Amino acid sequence: MTDHHADRPQDVRAFFASRAATWDTKFPDDGPAYAAGVAELGLQEGERVLDAGCGTGRALPALRAAVGPLGTVLGADLTPEMLEAAVRAGRDRDAALLLADVSRLPLPDTALDAVFAAGLLSHLPDSSGGLTELARTVRPGGRLALFHPIGRAALAARKGRPITPDDLRAEPNLRPLLTSCGWDLIRYEDEDSRYLALAVRRG
Repeated sequence: MTDHHADRPQDVRAFFASRAATWDTKFPDDGPAYAAGVAELGLQEGERVLDAGCGTGRALPALRAAVGPLGTVLGADLTPEMLEAAVRAGRDRDAALLLADVSRLPLPDTALDAVFAAGLLSHLPDSSGGLTELARTVRPGGRLALFHPIGRAALAARKGRPITPDDLRAEPNLRPLLTSCGWDLIRYEDEDSRYLALAVRRG
């Protein structure tokens, strides 16, 4: 199964580096959608959560609000320019920002309670490796939310492309992929208003 959007890390970095400065102004109304996506993780006060591929950090304020002042919020991204944009937006007040590849995180095993990942899957050069690495860092019973503020059909239309059967985000492809990486898919939504795949770490 191939993912035609997957790129090498340097290509991903270059793609987002050139767009970082204007990213938030391009999608100014996504805040409530991100907050609603974060709410689906069911985070508790004091928990430890990672925003994997955090970009400009649009989910970080909602993640911080969910875990409270005693919780831990990390934002990891491959692109320095995206993290710089997050700092300019003041979102480093909500999280510790890591310049890191999601497939090689500088975190110990089972260090996290949950992971939020918006739009990440299509940019992972090795989706299986990335999802397995996220599973390594999350405790058994911990949660993963794969999120996008619009669904697959709306996103494809925005990009002027059809949805293809080999899209990793399609449920028939995603469920076995997650299973092979240590996750159980427990909820799947693909509507115009959002995409959400919620999984639990086996163990």
